[in-house]
Formats: sequence, C-alpha cells, structure tokens
Amino acid sequence: MWLLRGLGFPAARSCLAGRTWALGRWYSQAAERKTIFALSSGRGKCGVAVIRTSGPASGTAVLRLTGTKELPVPRSAALRRIYDPESMEMLDRGLVVWFPGPGSFTGEDVAEFHVHGGPAVVTGVLTTLGSLPQLRPADPGEFTKRAFQNGKLDLTEAEGLGDLIHAETEGQRRQALRQMDGDLGRLYQRWSDALTKALVHVEAYIDFSEDDNIEEGVLSQVEATVESLEEELRGHLQDGRRGERLRDGVRVVIAGPTNAGKSSLLNQLCQKPVVIVSPVAGTTRDVVEAALNIGGFPVVLSDTAGLRDTDDTIEKEGVSRARERVRSADLILAVLDAAEVAQQLSRLSVLLQDILPPARPDGAQPSLLVLNKSDLLGKQGAAELLGACDRPGFPPACLLSCKTGEGVPGFLDTFEKQLNRMCGDPLLGSPSPTQARHRLSLTKCLGALSLFSQHRDLDLALAAEDLRQARRLLGQLTGQVGAEEILTLIFKDFCIGK
Repeated sequence: MWLLRGLGFPAARSCLAGRTWALGRWYSQAAERKTIFALSSGRGKCGVAVIRTSGPASGTAVLRLTGTKELPVPRSAALRRIYDPESMEMLDRGLVVWFPGPGSFTGEDVAEFHVHGGPAVVTGVLTTLGSLPQLRPADPGEFTKRAFQNGKLDLTEAEGLGDLIHAETEGQRRQALRQMDGDLGRLYQRWSDALTKALVHVEAYIDFSEDDNIEEGVLSQVEATVESLEEELRGHLQDGRRGERLRDGVRVVIAGPTNAGKSSLLNQLCQKPVVIVSPVAGTTRDVVEAALNIGGFPVVLSDTAGLRDTDDTIEKEGVSRARERVRSADLILAVLDAAEVAQQLSRLSVLLQDILPPARPDGAQPSLLVLNKSDLLGKQGAAELLGACDRPGFPPACLLSCKTGEGVPGFLDTFEKQLNRMCGDPLLGSPSPTQARHRLSLTKCLGALSLFSQHRDLDLALAAEDLRQARRLLGQLTGQVGAEEILTLIFKDFCIGK
C-alpha cells in the first residue's frame, strides 16, 4: 500500500496496467507456443534421426524449414532440402512426412523430419525449430500424453506403449503389444459399462419406485451383475502377479550356506565374472544383482551372503539382508554343496528349512534346489543324491557343476519352465494387471463392491454411492475419470519425443 501511495493512484494504476499487459502477453505467447518438437529416435551417431513436431504450427514449421509453399502429400515421404529460415543456410537434405490431424498419432498436425543422424545435423535442426515463435521443446512423454488427451489412446494403451519402448525380452514385448492393442483397456471398459448400467438401475429405483414405473426384479439384476463382477475381479487379481513380474522382472534370489557355489552360479548364468569367487567362506557380504533374459523372461537375479551364524558385524548384516531378500523373492534358488549333502542325506530337510522361509499364506513362493559341485561325486553318488531329493514337499532338484559346466543346460531348462509357469504366455487367456496402479485400483474397486453387498438391504442410497465409487476407480484405470492426478506418474518415465 505504501508503494501505491508513493506513486500516486494514476501512476500505480499505470504500473499495474503495465504488469497486467505484460502478464497477458506472456500467457498469450505461452498459449501460442502449443506446438512441440523433439528428437524421437535415439541419441548418438546413427544413419537416420527422426525429429517430430506436433501441434497447429507443424505445417508452418515444414514450410519454413523446407522453403516451399506447399505441404507434402499426407503420409508420403518427400525428399526436401532443410534450411535455417533466418540465414537460409542448408542444414541437411532429408525426408519430410506430413500427418494432418486428426489422422495422426497425437490427433494433432504432426510433421517428421528424417535427417542424417550426426550430432551436428540433429542439433542444427532442433535449434532451428526452437527459434520459431510458435514451437517449444517437448516434455518427456508429451507426445503420448497428447495422444491420450485427444482420445487416440486410453491410459492402459499409453502404458503399453511405454512398456513396449522399454521392453528388453520377448515376453515383455508380447505383453506390451497386447496392452497397447487395447485388450486390457477393453476388459476394464466392459466392467465399467456393466457398473454404469447397474448404477442407473439403482438410481432409477430410488427415484421412481413409488410411481410403479420400474420393472420388477431390477434390483435382483443389479445384485447378479455385482456378484458376477466381484467374481471376475477376484479371478483377475489372483493371477500370481504374472503381468507385473513380466513387466518388472521376476525377483530370483540365490541363497544357501557359505562356499556352496552361489557366486559361481551367478557368474555361470551371467557368463562373466560378476562377483568374486573365493574358497574363503563369507566372501560375499552384500547383495549383488544382475538383470538377465532367461528364455525370454526378464529376471532380476540376486546373489546373497552365505547363511550361517557369525560374530562378524559386517557379515551378520549381510546374512540379515540375505534372509530379507529370500522372504520377498518370487523364486528362490537354494544352493547346496552336493558333496557335503551326499555325506549327510538325513539332514537334507534341515538344510533346506534353514534356507527357505516359512510358507506364505498364498503358497506362492516357488523354489528350485541346486546341488552344485557334482564333479566331486561319482555316478552312483549322484543317483543316490537325486533319489533322496525326489520326495513330496521338496522343490525340483538340479545337479550341476559350476566349475565344469556339467548339468547347467538341464538346470536352465528347468529354470525356464519354472519362469514360464510363473509368468505364462501373455498372449493367452485374459490379460493381467501389469502395474501396481492397476492392482491398487482394482482392489479398492472390489472393496467398494463388497460394501454394496452389505449396504443394499440397509440403505439403498449408500449402496448407490458404493457403485459410483467402484465405477470411478475403474474409470481411473483407463483415464475416463479422475485421470489428471495420475497423468504425471504415467508419462514421467517416457522418453522425450515419445
């Protein structure tokens, strides 16, 4: 206030008017710069780099950079010289592809410049696009975000596209393609449509039942629909986290006593010396991880400290971390020294119990018994050992030697079969939830449907709200309702230019 008095009212009004005009101009310019651009192909030297624009000024960008008066034929590659419109210096000669909206990936006007992939060429074209008044660099995932906002993709399809970009194994690729094709979204949409119909019937019954304008049995139909949805949701959630495992990797933990050959097994699977192998017991004291592709399935393999009682403070912490990893593992490779076990077959159950954690309530923690150092056994000793392991309640046993490689192919075959049972074929059966976000919303939706079953005979208005909440939660999965708060989480891991 003192500043306004010092300036005097007319001056203050002039100052405020000036600031308002400046802010208005800034917002106007921000609104105008709605066209985005980015390098869509990978960075680094390459034969061809693709630079993409999306927005109303895409056509202007093509005309300015090519120095022509007409846009190329839509969806056809045209060879053009690409210039800096200010200096008219030629930057490159490449292909230009024009995608007029709404027939494009984002639903907006889109242009692509296919130029030579040298860093100087790419930098020159990007700098030139950035100098145009209506263009700005794209944020990570902004192209896909615009495709979602313009109705080209739902959220599950957008997530599928992101998973496809990051896919490293055959299983991940197949699952991502199926999700990007809309299978998961269509399933959730069908459930959402059924809930919408049920909610309409309940609300109509509340509003018009006294007028005798509602068919008899309408609430019974609603109850049958909700019960059927509850059953489908439970089955969908009881999939052993197949989709999430396939997307994020199966957490496999190598565990066992010291000097059993755990680190040797990790090195054998990685085909390189990832960890130090030593005859000194307790060499590995921390968790060592490696990402592998086993038979097309992604695996996050963890080597852990040897399980034993120790007074060494550091090793004790390593053992504690090892047991924690074992408890949270999807699959445990229990490694034992075959030569030592063969001499004390009666203690085999005790040795396994010391490695494997107590059974989970869902029973979903498979394991494999890996008997290493088979080169120290004769044929008869090996046969007796495998026979002792073939008993009810024991995990499948594999006899091998990390030193000679004998038995490793058979172990890998058993390993792949176990992974296949855990992850399945993503193209068969009903699609699975692939992210924790899906599972959380579906679990809450199932809870809301359970509340409907409790409230329907007590308070129909409250039961209707339960249906409304369940429908809202399903809508969040595809982006129909309440999507804004999760958009940042969905698109934050996308590459720039995607």
